[in-house]
Parts: sequence; C-alpha cells; structure tokens
Amino acid sequence: MPYRAAVLTVSDRGSRGETVDTSGPAVAALLAGAGFEVLAQAIVPDDPAEVASTLRRWADDAGYALVVTTGGTGLTARDLTPEATLEVIDTRVPGMEEAMRAAGLAHTPMAMLSRGVAGVRGRTLIVNLPGSERAARENLETVLPVLTHACDSLAGDGGAARVSHEGESR
Repeated sequence: MPYRAAVLTVSDRGSRGETVDTSGPAVAALLAGAGFEVLAQAIVPDDPAEVASTLRRWADDAGYALVVTTGGTGLTARDLTPEATLEVIDTRVPGMEEAMRAAGLAHTPMAMLSRGVAGVRGRTLIVNLPGSERAARENLETVLPVLTHACDSLAGDGGAARVSHEGESR
C-alpha cells in the first residue's frame, strides 16, 4: 500500500492566479511515480502563519506520511517557508537538507542559497524544496530513494498513513 502524501506550493503570485504553478504538479508526479498516493495539493501565499497552519493540519488532522513544500526557500524577505517549517517540526533531518544542497551544487552554485529544511512532525516527514520546477525536481530526485524508508521508520507499525487498496486509510 502506498504512503499518503501532500504537496504544498508556497507562492504569492501563484496563490493569486498570476502565474501557473509547475513545480507543485511536477513534484506530485515524481512522488506518484515513486509509489506515493498524492491526496492533496494546494497553493498558499508566502505567509508563514498560513504555511505553518497547513503543515499542522496535514500532519495532525489528515495524517499524511509525507508533506513536500515547494517555494519560499530563497533569500527574499517573503521567503519564509523554512521558518514556518521549523515552527511546526519536532525534529530536523539535516542529512536530507545537506544532500539536496550538495546535489544542487552539481547543477548551479545558486544551490548554496537554498534554505530548505527537512524534519518530522509526529509521524509526518516534511521536506522543503525550492520553487523553480527544475530545482524542485532535482532536490526531490536526490532524496526520493530514502523517502519510503523514512516513512516506514516513522510509521513504526509499517502501516500508519498508508492508503489501502480500497482507498481508505488505516
């Protein structure tokens, strides 16, 4: 049974409909291709309170095993996704953060400016990706090989936050 996942795009312009979100759908497609059941996708503005609220709701109420964000990890004054994520997680997973930045450096020196974090809230793994589709894909492809194992570890019983074949979560 696949793990349940959600993708949150953080973008002022995207939330107002001024630009088309390509990174969120690309991330969702990569996750689905890796066997995750992507049950939610949303776009919110670069508002840390709204980002944190969505992360809490998806982890605590919806019980997703994996929540991936895209956007808001740069250096502008509105790029506060990492701060919102740090507010809600219980534990950081620095190895994932380091791996994504190191892999990104193979493509562009700008990767060292990404501030994305990865961490755990309860039994939910939360991973921040950059907002550009290309960078989001590259970062996700870097950590994709360990995501199922991470979700297995967090589930503990091997089944929390998985989707049954009948479409019901257990």
